[in-house]
Amino acid sequence: MSFILSIIITLVFGVGVILIRMKASKEPASVKKIIIPPIMMSTGALMFVMPYFRVSPGGILEAVIMGLIFSLILIWTTRFEIRHQYVFIKRTKSFPVILLSLLLIRLGIKYWISGSVDVGELSGMFWILAFAMIVPWRIAMYFQYKNVAQKLEQPEEAS
Repeated sequence: MSFILSIIITLVFGVGVILIRMKASKEPASVKKIIIPPIMMSTGALMFVMPYFRVSPGGILEAVIMGLIFSLILIWTTRFEIRHQYVFIKRTKSFPVILLSLLLIRLGIKYWISGSVDVGELSGMFWILAFAMIVPWRIAMYFQYKNVAQKLEQPEEAS
């Protein structure tokens, strides 16, 4: 029963995040909006102070590799555009599908390894996976944003 409840809660929050991301694409992007999420998420690392959440070196490596793979997918699908003299994240129809797919993959992995890994260590692994996914993605977003924003700052060339 608790596993089914966990899946339902994860899906509800996942759909919520997808809706928030889609709504955010209607507002201009900014450096602050790009860098604050990983900074705020980094506070979750405090869980590793408690031995219950500590992850084995192999678990850390697995989580980081999966996070990096997931981040590549997000980097590949995130683009910026200029609209009304502001920089916006370009909305794509595939983005919600990709986020939902990554969520379902994470749920599948969680189910698959939950029998062989303690709950605390599993929680730590999935935090590491999420952090290893969001940090490279946001770094790439920052550089993409700066490249697009630089075009706004260039004076219009007279024709």
